Amino acid sequence: MYKNIFSLFFGCLFVTVMQAQELYMPRNVKKAYLHGTRSMTGAPGKNYWQNKGVYDMQVTVTPENGMVQGFETISYSNNSPDTLYELALRFVNNMHKPNVARSSTVPMQFITRGLQITSLKINGEPYKVNSDNWGTVEKIKLTAALMPRSKMNVEIAWNYPLSELSGREGRIDSTTFFVAYSYPRISVYDDCDGWDMLEHNGAQEFYNDFNDYKVAVKVPANYVVWATGDFLNPDEVLQPAIAARLKDSYVSDSVVHIATREEMIGGKVTRQNEWNTWKFSYNHITDFTFAISNHYVWDGGSTIVDKNTKRRASMQAAYAATAADFTNSVAWGKQTLHYYSNVMPAVPYPYPKMTAFHGYGDMEFPMMVNDETVPNNLLSARMLQDHEMSHTYFPFYMGINEARYAFMDEGWAVYFTYRLSCELFGKQVGDSILANSRIKRWNADASAEMDMPLITMSSQLAGKAYRANSYNKAVAAYAALHSLLGEEKFRQALHHYMKLWHGKHPIPWDFFNSFNTATAQNLNWFWNNWFFSSHYMDLKIDEVKTGKKDCVVKVSNPGGLYIPAKVIAYYSDGTTAVKEIHVAHWGFNKLTYKQISFVQKPNVAISKITIDNGVFADANPENNVWMK
Repeated sequence: MYKNIFSLFFGCLFVTVMQAQELYMPRNVKKAYLHGTRSMTGAPGKNYWQNKGVYDMQVTVTPENGMVQGFETISYSNNSPDTLYELALRFVNNMHKPNVARSSTVPMQFITRGLQITSLKINGEPYKVNSDNWGTVEKIKLTAALMPRSKMNVEIAWNYPLSELSGREGRIDSTTFFVAYSYPRISVYDDCDGWDMLEHNGAQEFYNDFNDYKVAVKVPANYVVWATGDFLNPDEVLQPAIAARLKDSYVSDSVVHIATREEMIGGKVTRQNEWNTWKFSYNHITDFTFAISNHYVWDGGSTIVDKNTKRRASMQAAYAATAADFTNSVAWGKQTLHYYSNVMPAVPYPYPKMTAFHGYGDMEFPMMVNDETVPNNLLSARMLQDHEMSHTYFPFYMGINEARYAFMDEGWAVYFTYRLSCELFGKQVGDSILANSRIKRWNADASAEMDMPLITMSSQLAGKAYRANSYNKAVAAYAALHSLLGEEKFRQALHHYMKLWHGKHPIPWDFFNSFNTATAQNLNWFWNNWFFSSHYMDLKIDEVKTGKKDCVVKVSNPGGLYIPAKVIAYYSDGTTAVKEIHVAHWGFNKLTYKQISFVQKPNVAISKITIDNGVFADANPENNVWMK
């Protein structure tokens, strides 16, 4: 009885404290909580819903002219309580059109005519559309409204030319293409923003529903297709020896050379039909992507990603024979899949395979990454692949709205890669990489745009401000959160959040609230400081008072961000003493300075005192040192 009363009291106190320290919330987000689609506990609300499409596509790629032609049927479920009078169609590759707004200038080789829709039917009714003037997202007025919790059938025939200049997608070489964002898709309709009508400008990334995909890709003989999803018909399109090697790689701990360049160009890999149709499928994923080549090397291997079920995932690589770093891709990828599955975030890799494709753009897709070659720096090549692979969890597994909240995606990807680098190369090297490649780039720049609050919508940021918030400031926030909570509690809270929201669409407040609940702490003081303020990282030694018995150091926090640090005293006999400042000192205790005492040893002077911020690179390191 006493235990129940205590638990009830603590629970009420926790909720009361949380409500007393509310976080800023936009009006549309408040509306979602009011309607019960989201909960202040951080869990999806009792009325949570999300829409879904079932895509059946046939796509043909003609390498000679770089044309993509397709036909799709989409069974679209409106699971919302709203009547939809319009349908929003999205085609990201229209960003190649000459009249579309972009975040930066592009060369002429980037420009194409964009999407051409040759046929559109909705529930069997033909719609006349002129796609010539479409941007990257367009609304179509429905002749018959789509009622709540009902379905519609959409049929689209389309074509578009692949860009001659490869970035996130397009032509890699004369016979190699990375074919992404290749089909018209129904844009997201959600409980916070309704139809997602944000135009894609090449900077901010994406936001997609969880859909089911069944795709047939038709290409000429001798072209191999690597794609998202389960490969359904290897025996129909591959020659027997190659199909056998591929299947061997699915269970092999070693790297299997599925196809060499000589076999590819010698016609010994695919069936020698004039055209081959490669079939793939997968359910409840946010996108489908594929790539083709008639000369790329093809490697494979596998690793156990779920130690309880012994489930394996295939790791594959496709690359030009000249890309020396890619010869390591399968071995690297197996290590990475194992680490992410078992150590951090310690969630078993959720898909059956991952393919590292040698291209450009350094971009992630479900079950694929499109990375450039970095032949002269294997460390950079390794970390690039690791970073893109980490996006499996954020955004794909977790359904993040990257276009609005990139810090929920890129920040975690950088953090997971940082943790992996510490495992592979040692903490000192991992810390150095993070501090120098990410955090200093933000915190050492005093430009006003570098101090935009993390919560600022990514679509409203440009240039270095976008990169600072999405990557550099975000990873610092997650590292500070880890320092605050400790490894065990941090991992438990992260797992709680991911268990609640994987396969759905969390927003920042779901993240904040789920961590509050999982830790049984009101962390709003931390969220406010790191996500809703314009603070930066700058600690300072204000004064040092030396006495006969002790030396008192006053450390202040003029930058305002709550970060951990070590204060180190150097004695004249070569010894040191270290005192730590914890994140909670600044925020939970609401103090603007820290007073630290060091013992004065007999006949031994303190000659120097420094502040060591670790990865939290200080904006003004010159005021972190005191010399006697």
